[in-house]
Amino acid sequence: MKTEKLEVSITLPVEPAEIYKAWLSSKAHSAFTGGTASISARKGSKYTAWDDYISGKILELEKDKRILHSWRAAEFRDTDPDSMVEILLEKKGKGTKLTIRHSGIPEKLGRIYKQGWKDYYFTPMKAYFGS
Repeated sequence: MKTEKLEVSITLPVEPAEIYKAWLSSKAHSAFTGGTASISARKGSKYTAWDDYISGKILELEKDKRILHSWRAAEFRDTDPDSMVEILLEKKGKGTKLTIRHSGIPEKLGRIYKQGWKDYYFTPMKAYFGS
């Protein structure tokens, strides 16, 4: 099966630790996206986001630097394997460059998800973190 991958980045005016902590907090993740999330900073734990539209499992954590988790959306077919999302946090001046690398996306969905990361994560994160 063919898959797609994408990479998107944004710089936010906060420390990497603040983004890392917010991404892995149900309350903060829900607040910065506007959709209900259930997530924690425990390797191996399951999570949901965007009112159960997204689900997966936390696979690797590097405190304040990197999060790797499986990711699947409601429109994935049962036969589609989970995709992978890697969140990278890099200190840039007085802010943080947040890069999302999303791989293993079912064919023809990459363009949609690339815009989705911008519209449903980056835009509300700018407001949440005050940029």
